[in-house]
Amino acid sequence: MKLPVVLRPGEDGWIVAECPVIPGCISQGQSRAEALANIQEAIELCLETRDEEGWSLPQSYEMLEVQIGG
Repeated sequence: MKLPVVLRPGEDGWIVAECPVIPGCISQGQSRAEALANIQEAIELCLETRDEEGWSLPQSYEMLEVQIGG
């Protein structure tokens, strides 16, 4: 299974990683590799508890970029 992940710089110099199709699934790391390993673990933990928590992954989604301003 492949899921989207967004990486962005955090205020503290760490890299923040988030899976936008799983609300609240966010992690961080000191490097890109660490952030990706940590978000993968967070995603796996979220998926393990999804039935108990009563949510499911969307059947489909579309990733787009939008331009703001001129």
